[in-house]
Amino acid sequence: YHQLGILKYQQGKYPEAAKFYEKYLEIKRKTLPEDDASLAATYGSIGLVYKNMGEYSKALEYFKKTIKIKEKSLSPTDPALATSYNNIGLVYDSMGEYSKALESYEKSNKIWEISLPANHPLLATSYNNIGLVYKNMGEYSKALEFYEKSLKIREISLPPNHPNLAQSYNNIGAVYKNMGEYSKALEFYEKSLKIKEISLPANHPDLATSYNNIGLVYNNMDEYSKAFSYLEKALSIYRNSLPLTHHYIKEVMNDIDRVKKKL
Repeated sequence: YHQLGILKYQQGKYPEAAKFYEKYLEIKRKTLPEDDASLAATYGSIGLVYKNMGEYSKALEYFKKTIKIKEKSLSPTDPALATSYNNIGLVYDSMGEYSKALESYEKSNKIWEISLPANHPLLATSYNNIGLVYKNMGEYSKALEFYEKSLKIREISLPPNHPNLAQSYNNIGAVYKNMGEYSKALEFYEKSLKIKEISLPANHPDLATSYNNIGLVYNNMDEYSKAFSYLEKALSIYRNSLPLTHHYIKEVMNDIDRVKKKL
């Protein structure tokens, strides 16, 4: 069940992944207490799946179980502890609770800066996430500063088609979009899309996010037919890969309606 959960997660089939992980947990819990150290990873996996499904309170519940176990069993500077703080930060960020997100990210960043070499990919992830919170708080120059720190490490430490590089380009694109610098935004969004088209299956939700982002920039540039075709691509993938109640689907449908009126 655990292997099936991992497989479905990698395919972006989150509801199925959740089912398999929960089944695995049910079997393990017959013989183990709730806070057994061996369950930390499973709680973490289930938390990630719920996060990706947009079920944030469920995700938090599982991530907090992971933290509880790790805080008992690990040293306070153990990188594994940082991973859990980072995951909790991701959820708070998605819930719009930015100060809580920043607090969690800074905890994880502190541990990683002590315990990892300066060009480690995890540090890049950490800087990236802090950048994301600043972006969401509307502090764009701070966001760019952290995104660029992250990108610098990723360009050194990762192969050129790595998904995390795509994430960096995407995030820098988003800041430029919010600053109204649309041609710069497109340049970075297209770099990101190029990598995703090579490295992800054709129905992966992350691909849809790229099409959606590019569509919205074209909308802002008053290029409505281009906007429409990218948003349609995004919607079709989201419908095939996410629960139909997911807020991404509703948001893209609303965007398409708005663009249609301008065509």
